[in-house]
Amino acid sequence: MTHASLSAFKNQENQSSRVTFILLGFSEYPELQMPLFLVFLTIYTVTVLGNLGMIMIIQINPKLHTPMYFFLSHLSLVDFCYSTVVTPKLLENLVVEDRTISFTGCIMQFFFACIFVVTETFMLAVMAYDRFVAVCNPLLYTVVMSQKLCSLLVGASYSWSIACSLTYTYFLLTLSFCGTNFINNFVCEHAAIVSVSCSDPYISQRVILVSATFNEISSLVIILPSVSIFITVMKMPSTGGRHKAFSTCASHLTAVTIFHGTILFLYCVPNSKSSWLMVKVASVFYTVVIPMLNPLIYSLRNKDVKEAVKTLINVKLFFDKM
Repeated sequence: MTHASLSAFKNQENQSSRVTFILLGFSEYPELQMPLFLVFLTIYTVTVLGNLGMIMIIQINPKLHTPMYFFLSHLSLVDFCYSTVVTPKLLENLVVEDRTISFTGCIMQFFFACIFVVTETFMLAVMAYDRFVAVCNPLLYTVVMSQKLCSLLVGASYSWSIACSLTYTYFLLTLSFCGTNFINNFVCEHAAIVSVSCSDPYISQRVILVSATFNEISSLVIILPSVSIFITVMKMPSTGGRHKAFSTCASHLTAVTIFHGTILFLYCVPNSKSSWLMVKVASVFYTVVIPMLNPLIYSLRNKDVKEAVKTLINVKLFFDKM
Protein backbone atom coordinates (compact mmCIF):
# COMPACT_ATOMS: atom_id res chain seq x y z
CA MET A 1 0.00 0.00 0.00
CA THR A 2 1.40 3.41 -1.05
CA HIS A 3 1.83 6.29 1.35
CA ALA A 4 -1.05 8.18 -0.33
CA SER A 5 -3.34 5.15 -0.10
CA LEU A 6 -2.40 4.63 3.55
CA SER A 7 -3.05 8.29 4.27
CA ALA A 8 -6.49 8.12 2.64
CA PHE A 9 -7.33 4.95 4.55
CA LYS A 10 -6.31 6.50 7.90
CA ASN A 11 -8.27 9.65 7.04
CA GLN A 12 -11.40 7.54 6.40
CA GLU A 13 -10.83 5.48 9.54
CA ASN A 14 -10.52 8.59 11.71
CA GLN A 15 -13.59 10.24 10.19
CA SER A 16 -15.87 7.18 10.19
CA SER A 17 -16.24 7.29 13.97
CA ARG A 18 -16.98 11.02 14.33
CA VAL A 19 -18.62 12.12 11.08
CA THR A 20 -22.27 11.56 10.21
CA PHE A 21 -24.35 12.64 7.26
CA ILE A 22 -28.03 13.57 7.26
CA LEU A 23 -29.83 12.91 3.99
CA LEU A 24 -32.38 15.71 3.74
CA GLY A 25 -34.16 14.05 0.81
CA PHE A 26 -37.63 15.57 0.42
CA SER A 27 -37.95 16.64 4.07
CA GLU A 28 -38.88 20.19 3.01
CA TYR A 29 -42.22 18.75 1.87
CA PRO A 30 -43.54 16.97 5.00
CA GLU A 31 -47.06 16.60 3.57
CA LEU A 32 -45.65 14.55 0.68
CA GLN A 33 -43.66 12.05 2.76
CA MET A 34 -46.31 9.31 2.85
CA PRO A 35 -47.52 9.72 -0.75
CA LEU A 36 -43.90 9.62 -1.92
CA PHE A 37 -43.25 6.54 0.22
CA LEU A 38 -46.17 4.71 -1.44
CA VAL A 39 -45.07 5.80 -4.93
CA PHE A 40 -41.44 4.77 -4.43
CA LEU A 41 -42.44 1.51 -2.73
CA THR A 42 -44.60 0.64 -5.74
CA ILE A 43 -41.79 1.55 -8.14
CA TYR A 44 -39.27 -0.53 -6.18
CA THR A 45 -41.63 -3.52 -6.06
CA VAL A 46 -42.13 -3.34 -9.84
CA THR A 47 -38.37 -2.94 -10.29
CA VAL A 48 -37.52 -6.02 -8.24
CA LEU A 49 -40.24 -8.21 -9.77
CA GLY A 50 -39.58 -6.94 -13.30
CA ASN A 51 -35.80 -7.34 -13.31
CA LEU A 52 -35.64 -10.63 -11.40
CA GLY A 53 -38.52 -11.91 -13.54
CA MET A 54 -36.64 -10.96 -16.71
CA ILE A 55 -33.52 -12.78 -15.51
CA MET A 56 -35.56 -15.88 -14.62
CA ILE A 57 -37.40 -15.93 -17.96
CA ILE A 58 -34.14 -15.62 -19.92
CA GLN A 59 -32.44 -18.33 -17.88
CA ILE A 60 -35.19 -20.97 -18.14
CA ASN A 61 -36.19 -20.38 -21.78
CA PRO A 62 -33.65 -21.92 -24.25
CA LYS A 63 -35.07 -19.77 -27.06
CA LEU A 64 -33.73 -16.70 -25.27
CA HIS A 65 -30.17 -18.02 -24.90
CA THR A 66 -28.80 -15.56 -27.45
CA PRO A 67 -26.27 -12.69 -27.15
CA MET A 68 -29.02 -10.04 -26.99
CA TYR A 69 -30.77 -11.68 -24.06
CA PHE A 70 -27.44 -12.51 -22.41
CA PHE A 71 -26.74 -8.77 -22.30
CA LEU A 72 -30.33 -8.03 -21.26
CA SER A 73 -30.07 -10.39 -18.29
CA HIS A 74 -26.98 -8.53 -17.07
CA LEU A 75 -28.71 -5.18 -17.61
CA SER A 76 -31.59 -6.45 -15.46
CA LEU A 77 -29.12 -7.58 -12.78
CA VAL A 78 -27.45 -4.16 -12.78
CA ASP A 79 -30.82 -2.37 -12.56
CA PHE A 80 -31.91 -4.56 -9.65
CA CYS A 81 -28.65 -3.98 -7.76
CA TYR A 82 -28.60 -0.26 -8.53
CA SER A 83 -32.14 0.26 -7.28
CA THR A 84 -31.48 -1.85 -4.18
CA VAL A 85 -28.45 0.27 -3.26
CA VAL A 86 -30.51 3.49 -3.30
CA THR A 87 -34.24 2.89 -2.82
CA PRO A 88 -34.45 1.11 0.59
CA LYS A 89 -32.63 4.01 2.30
CA LEU A 90 -34.88 6.47 0.46
CA LEU A 91 -37.98 4.61 1.70
CA GLU A 92 -36.62 4.52 5.26
CA ASN A 93 -35.97 8.26 5.30
CA LEU A 94 -39.52 8.97 4.17
CA VAL A 95 -41.06 7.31 7.24
CA VAL A 96 -38.54 8.05 10.03
CA GLU A 97 -37.44 11.35 11.50
CA ASP A 98 -33.82 10.26 11.97
CA ARG A 99 -32.33 10.57 8.48
CA THR A 100 -28.71 10.05 9.49
CA ILE A 101 -26.35 7.76 7.64
CA SER A 102 -22.86 6.90 8.87
CA PHE A 103 -19.76 8.07 7.06
CA THR A 104 -18.92 4.48 6.10
CA GLY A 105 -22.52 3.80 5.00
CA CYS A 106 -22.57 6.90 2.81
CA ILE A 107 -19.22 6.07 1.18
CA MET A 108 -20.29 2.46 0.56
CA GLN A 109 -23.57 3.61 -1.02
CA PHE A 110 -21.63 5.97 -3.27
CA PHE A 111 -19.12 3.23 -4.16
CA PHE A 112 -21.72 0.65 -5.21
CA ALA A 113 -23.96 3.21 -6.95
CA CYS A 114 -20.98 4.26 -9.08
CA ILE A 115 -20.25 0.66 -10.03
CA PHE A 116 -23.77 0.02 -11.26
CA VAL A 117 -24.35 3.33 -13.08
CA VAL A 118 -21.04 3.03 -14.99
CA THR A 119 -21.79 -0.63 -15.76
CA GLU A 120 -25.22 0.31 -17.12
CA THR A 121 -23.65 3.03 -19.28
CA PHE A 122 -21.41 0.52 -21.05
CA MET A 123 -23.94 -2.34 -20.98
CA LEU A 124 -26.29 -0.19 -23.04
CA ALA A 125 -23.41 0.58 -25.42
CA VAL A 126 -22.60 -3.14 -25.76
CA MET A 127 -26.27 -3.89 -26.48
CA ALA A 128 -26.30 -1.16 -29.15
CA TYR A 129 -23.27 -2.78 -30.81
CA ASP A 130 -25.03 -6.14 -30.67
CA ARG A 131 -28.11 -4.72 -32.45
CA PHE A 132 -25.85 -2.98 -35.00
CA VAL A 133 -24.20 -6.28 -35.94
CA ALA A 134 -27.53 -8.14 -35.96
CA VAL A 135 -29.20 -5.72 -38.40
CA CYS A 136 -26.28 -4.58 -40.55
CA ASN A 137 -24.38 -7.90 -40.74
CA PRO A 138 -26.96 -10.62 -40.07
CA LEU A 139 -25.01 -13.36 -41.90
CA LEU A 140 -21.94 -12.78 -39.72
CA TYR A 141 -23.86 -12.21 -36.49
CA THR A 142 -23.27 -15.61 -34.88
CA VAL A 143 -19.59 -15.48 -35.86
CA VAL A 144 -18.94 -11.92 -34.65
CA MET A 145 -21.01 -12.12 -31.46
CA SER A 146 -19.44 -15.30 -30.16
CA GLN A 147 -19.97 -16.47 -26.60
CA LYS A 148 -16.35 -15.58 -25.82
CA LEU A 149 -16.75 -12.01 -27.10
CA CYS A 150 -20.05 -11.55 -25.24
CA SER A 151 -18.47 -12.68 -21.96
CA LEU A 152 -15.46 -10.44 -22.61
CA LEU A 153 -17.64 -7.38 -23.26
CA VAL A 154 -19.69 -7.95 -20.10
CA GLY A 155 -16.58 -8.65 -18.02
CA ALA A 156 -14.91 -5.49 -19.35
CA SER A 157 -17.98 -3.41 -18.44
CA TYR A 158 -17.95 -4.68 -14.85
CA SER A 159 -14.16 -4.38 -14.51
CA TRP A 160 -14.03 -0.81 -15.82
CA SER A 161 -16.90 0.26 -13.58
CA ILE A 162 -15.17 -1.16 -10.50
CA ALA A 163 -11.93 0.63 -11.46
CA CYS A 164 -13.80 3.93 -11.92
CA SER A 165 -15.67 3.54 -8.63
CA LEU A 166 -12.48 2.75 -6.72
CA THR A 167 -10.84 5.86 -8.20
CA TYR A 168 -13.78 8.13 -7.36
CA THR A 169 -14.02 6.73 -3.83
CA TYR A 170 -10.28 7.05 -3.22
CA PHE A 171 -10.28 10.76 -4.06
CA LEU A 172 -13.46 11.23 -2.03
CA LEU A 173 -11.70 9.69 0.99
CA THR A 174 -8.89 12.25 0.72
CA LEU A 175 -11.38 14.98 1.66
CA SER A 176 -12.05 16.07 5.23
CA PHE A 177 -15.50 16.28 6.79
CA CYS A 178 -16.43 17.97 10.05
CA GLY A 179 -19.06 16.68 12.48
CA THR A 180 -22.64 16.46 11.23
CA ASN A 181 -23.20 17.27 7.57
CA PHE A 182 -26.54 17.91 5.85
CA ILE A 183 -26.63 16.38 2.37
CA ASN A 184 -29.29 18.04 0.25
CA ASN A 185 -30.25 14.86 -1.56
CA PHE A 186 -31.77 11.43 -0.85
CA VAL A 187 -28.64 9.56 -1.99
CA CYS A 188 -24.92 9.94 -1.29
CA GLU A 189 -24.18 11.48 -4.67
CA HIS A 190 -20.74 12.96 -5.39
CA ALA A 191 -21.73 16.61 -5.86
CA ALA A 192 -23.82 16.58 -2.68
CA ILE A 193 -21.03 14.96 -0.64
CA VAL A 194 -18.23 17.30 -1.76
CA SER A 195 -20.48 20.32 -1.15
CA VAL A 196 -20.25 19.65 2.63
CA SER A 197 -16.52 18.91 2.69
CA CYS A 198 -14.25 20.96 4.94
CA SER A 199 -11.37 20.72 2.46
CA ASP A 200 -10.89 21.79 -1.15
CA PRO A 201 -12.68 19.25 -3.38
CA TYR A 202 -11.10 20.56 -6.61
CA ILE A 203 -9.07 17.44 -7.43
CA SER A 204 -11.92 15.07 -6.63
CA GLN A 205 -14.32 17.12 -8.75
CA ARG A 206 -11.90 17.27 -11.69
CA VAL A 207 -11.23 13.53 -11.54
CA ILE A 208 -14.90 12.57 -11.61
CA LEU A 209 -15.68 15.21 -14.27
CA VAL A 210 -12.95 13.96 -16.62
CA SER A 211 -13.78 10.30 -16.00
CA ALA A 212 -17.55 10.77 -16.33
CA THR A 213 -17.08 12.80 -19.52
CA PHE A 214 -14.83 10.07 -20.95
CA ASN A 215 -17.35 7.36 -20.03
CA GLU A 216 -20.25 9.27 -21.55
CA ILE A 217 -18.45 10.18 -24.78
CA SER A 218 -16.89 6.73 -25.30
CA SER A 219 -20.22 4.97 -24.72
CA LEU A 220 -22.01 7.35 -27.10
CA VAL A 221 -19.28 6.80 -29.71
CA ILE A 222 -20.16 3.10 -29.57
CA ILE A 223 -23.89 3.79 -29.68
CA LEU A 224 -24.02 6.42 -32.45
CA PRO A 225 -22.92 4.12 -35.34
CA SER A 226 -26.05 2.10 -34.60
CA VAL A 227 -27.97 5.01 -36.17
CA SER A 228 -26.94 3.45 -39.48
CA ILE A 229 -29.40 0.69 -38.56
CA PHE A 230 -32.21 2.93 -39.81
CA ILE A 231 -30.49 3.37 -43.19
CA THR A 232 -30.11 -0.40 -43.49
CA VAL A 233 -33.72 -0.99 -42.46
CA MET A 234 -35.08 1.53 -44.96
CA LYS A 235 -33.24 -0.30 -47.77
CA MET A 236 -34.97 -3.58 -46.91
CA PRO A 237 -37.34 -4.61 -49.73
CA SER A 238 -39.75 -6.42 -47.40
CA THR A 239 -42.19 -4.43 -45.27
CA GLY A 240 -42.31 -7.31 -42.80
CA GLY A 241 -38.53 -7.31 -42.58
CA ARG A 242 -38.47 -3.58 -41.88
CA HIS A 243 -41.11 -3.91 -39.18
CA LYS A 244 -39.25 -6.79 -37.49
CA ALA A 245 -35.93 -4.91 -37.57
CA PHE A 246 -37.50 -1.75 -36.15
CA SER A 247 -39.25 -3.69 -33.38
CA THR A 248 -35.95 -5.40 -32.56
CA CYS A 249 -34.14 -2.09 -32.04
CA ALA A 250 -36.94 0.19 -30.82
CA SER A 251 -36.81 -1.09 -27.24
CA HIS A 252 -33.08 -0.55 -26.95
CA LEU A 253 -33.15 2.91 -28.54
CA THR A 254 -35.90 3.89 -26.09
CA ALA A 255 -33.84 2.70 -23.10
CA VAL A 256 -30.68 4.44 -24.37
CA THR A 257 -32.51 7.72 -25.00
CA ILE A 258 -34.10 7.80 -21.55
CA PHE A 259 -30.89 6.90 -19.68
CA HIS A 260 -28.45 9.16 -21.52
CA GLY A 261 -30.98 11.96 -21.87
CA THR A 262 -31.41 12.07 -18.10
CA ILE A 263 -27.66 11.87 -17.42
CA LEU A 264 -26.86 14.62 -19.93
CA PHE A 265 -29.63 16.84 -18.54
CA LEU A 266 -28.44 16.38 -14.98
CA TYR A 267 -24.73 16.94 -15.56
CA CYS A 268 -24.41 18.93 -18.78
CA VAL A 269 -27.18 21.54 -18.57
CA PRO A 270 -25.78 24.45 -16.48
CA ASN A 271 -29.16 25.70 -15.20
CA SER A 272 -30.11 22.30 -13.75
CA LYS A 273 -27.44 22.61 -11.05
CA SER A 274 -28.85 25.94 -9.80
CA SER A 275 -31.82 24.13 -8.30
CA TRP A 276 -31.29 21.30 -5.81
CA LEU A 277 -34.93 20.32 -6.32
CA MET A 278 -34.25 19.82 -10.04
CA VAL A 279 -31.17 17.77 -9.19
CA LYS A 280 -33.15 15.59 -6.78
CA VAL A 281 -35.97 15.02 -9.26
CA ALA A 282 -33.49 14.08 -12.00
CA SER A 283 -31.64 11.84 -9.52
CA VAL A 284 -34.90 10.07 -8.67
CA PHE A 285 -35.49 9.45 -12.34
CA TYR A 286 -32.18 7.77 -13.16
CA THR A 287 -31.67 5.98 -9.81
CA VAL A 288 -35.23 4.84 -9.07
CA VAL A 289 -37.44 5.13 -12.15
CA ILE A 290 -35.11 3.97 -14.96
CA PRO A 291 -34.33 0.59 -13.29
CA MET A 292 -38.11 0.01 -13.30
CA LEU A 293 -38.61 1.18 -16.90
CA ASN A 294 -35.99 -1.02 -18.56
CA PRO A 295 -37.68 -4.41 -17.94
CA LEU A 296 -41.05 -2.88 -18.89
CA ILE A 297 -39.63 -1.43 -22.12
CA TYR A 298 -37.96 -4.68 -23.16
CA SER A 299 -40.87 -6.92 -22.18
CA LEU A 300 -43.76 -4.85 -23.56
CA ARG A 301 -42.06 -4.22 -26.92
CA ASN A 302 -40.42 -7.62 -27.31
CA LYS A 303 -42.37 -10.43 -28.97
CA ASP A 304 -40.01 -13.20 -27.79
CA VAL A 305 -40.24 -12.13 -24.14
CA LYS A 306 -44.04 -11.84 -24.29
CA GLU A 307 -44.29 -15.32 -25.81
CA ALA A 308 -41.97 -16.72 -23.11
CA VAL A 309 -44.15 -15.15 -20.39
CA LYS A 310 -47.33 -16.59 -21.97
CA THR A 311 -45.70 -20.02 -22.13
CA LEU A 312 -44.74 -19.86 -18.44
CA ILE A 313 -48.26 -18.78 -17.47
CA ASN A 314 -49.81 -21.60 -19.53
CA VAL A 315 -47.47 -24.16 -17.98
CA LYS A 316 -48.31 -22.90 -14.47
CA LEU A 317 -52.05 -23.05 -15.19
CA PHE A 318 -51.65 -26.58 -16.55
CA PHE A 319 -49.93 -27.83 -13.40
CA ASP A 320 -52.42 -25.99 -11.17
CA LYS A 321 -55.28 -27.89 -12.82
CA MET A 322 -53.59 -31.27 -12.28
